[in-house]
Amino acid sequence: MALVTGAARGIGLATARALHDRGASVVLADLDAAQAAHAADAVGQGTLGIAADVTDAAAVQAAVDQTVERFGGLDICVANAGIAPAAATVQAMEHSAFEAVIDVNVLGVYRTVHAALPQVIERAGHVTVLSSIYAFFNGAMMSPYAASKAAVEQLGRALRVELAPHDATAGVAYYGFIDTEMVRKGLEDPLLARFATERVPWFARRRLSPARAAEVLVRGIERRSPRVFAPLYLRPYSAVRGMLNPLIDLRLERDAELRAMLLEADRKSRADAAGEGGVGAAPAA
Repeated sequence: MALVTGAARGIGLATARALHDRGASVVLADLDAAQAAHAADAVGQGTLGIAADVTDAAAVQAAVDQTVERFGGLDICVANAGIAPAAATVQAMEHSAFEAVIDVNVLGVYRTVHAALPQVIERAGHVTVLSSIYAFFNGAMMSPYAASKAAVEQLGRALRVELAPHDATAGVAYYGFIDTEMVRKGLEDPLLARFATERVPWFARRRLSPARAAEVLVRGIERRSPRVFAPLYLRPYSAVRGMLNPLIDLRLERDAELRAMLLEADRKSRADAAGEGGVGAAPAA
């Protein structure tokens, strides 16, 4: 029995489908009950679509309770729900936009995991939390998202150790650019698209399908892996990031074109704040 949050689309829906294909009963939780129910119908029998707002601890607990009531228990929890902000520097980003990302991507993951842990421990199950390439990459213009994914990585690592005495496990999934609505919408921003095109290596810009991302994640669950990576180049990068990242940061800091780009982003954000646009959050993955 599995619970997947943020499951109406993207990686969450693909993960629910991959788990179901392997014989699991799956609860698909998302903000909108109708969309969650539609997604569950698309996956097939032995599923349930329900509404669950991960910013509401009571709603997440209710989702876990519904899972247990419907299927008799909960073995697998995939804390997938997440959002990304519109691109902006820390200086220019609205407090509400920054804090919304932390609330969903960090505290929402914590609320989901915390509600599921009694069942996971009782049934010696498995928890997966979703991190990102942004746990490694410099988060300029996407700082709350990068901070949230670094925090989720640390949560997953701690859970792995804390669950060991109970014979339960936890893992962290690290993703690059996946072809989801969130990524597509984010790259509609000209500045962020330019940054991704000109400052992210070509091999890192390639987008994987949600189905491929889900397959990697579910194989990790089957093996109770502490970490999984998609694309695979993230694995060696993760191993050497302590040496590479200071050098990359120094290069970015001294990059004249990037400095101009960041000043342009500040000007754009100030214009938006003056009434020409707004800084908000992109849809959940």
